[in-house]
Amino acid sequence: MYQALRPARSEFVSIRHHRYHVLSWGVPSTGESALPPLVLVHGWMDVAASYQFMIDALPADFIAGRQIIAPDWRGFGLTTGPAADHYSFPDYLGDLEFLLDHYVGERQIDLVGHSMGGNIAMMYSGTRPARIRRLVNLEGFGMPATRPEQAPARYARWIDEIKSLHTGQIGLKSYENESGVAARLMKTNHRLQQDKADWLARQWSAPRVQPDGGTRWEILGEAAHRVTSAQLFRVEEMLALYREITAPVLMIEASDDSFHGWWKDRFTRAEFHERIASVPRLRQELINDAGHMLHHDQPQVLANLLVEFLGAP
Repeated sequence: MYQALRPARSEFVSIRHHRYHVLSWGVPSTGESALPPLVLVHGWMDVAASYQFMIDALPADFIAGRQIIAPDWRGFGLTTGPAADHYSFPDYLGDLEFLLDHYVGERQIDLVGHSMGGNIAMMYSGTRPARIRRLVNLEGFGMPATRPEQAPARYARWIDEIKSLHTGQIGLKSYENESGVAARLMKTNHRLQQDKADWLARQWSAPRVQPDGGTRWEILGEAAHRVTSAQLFRVEEMLALYREITAPVLMIEASDDSFHGWWKDRFTRAEFHERIASVPRLRQELINDAGHMLHHDQPQVLANLLVEFLGAP
């Protein structure tokens, strides 16, 4: 099994009625440190530990004297809180604000977000631009555009899915053992090596006693995350947030195009590139031989890009 070169410290903090699980590396932030804190936020159906391979690939002098933190978002990983039957992006923004208040105070941060976390990072950086020194978006593309006339059907679908969740018709698949979870991860990502899949399986899932008395491994994510958002995705709103970002932004994409598999012709990479052009201080990079989980596929290449971008004056 993969052995973490820099094991994370694990702790829990009270954030907005939730017991937030946070991983940390490096040293706690102080006003005397010249290095900005680095905050890593994960994507949908993922956990903070997903960044471990990238952390291990970073050079020692980059981490020395720097605080690095990565939370499990509400409804994921080991973070716990009130029962919920749906989740919304504004809550992630609020959680991130409280997390930064707790860990770094008024200090500016470097923010890295993957996928859903990348979308959250972009939205937060447009909402609180003064808190962000530099921003790195890893495959956080947003969603297909919607139209106002879609609202009635969207709200109806949201209600129907909540009802389905409460009757047990929406759920997450469980697995017989850790090996089953690892196999699932490798099926989703054909580049993921066995040793890393075995390690991730232990971070991504946990054994739970079933009604029949047996034990199965369940994903550390709430089924409510599968409920469609009641809100339409308004491109104009997202572009307004993009335009308010004052920090330099590094947009990193993988060479594998995930768009067609996710959205068919409803949203394309070219359409996303038109949107991201609204960011005032934008740099774009492509990582070859990588899919959507590029921090698993090419952690060293990604680490090198982070060091060069975040370490620049």
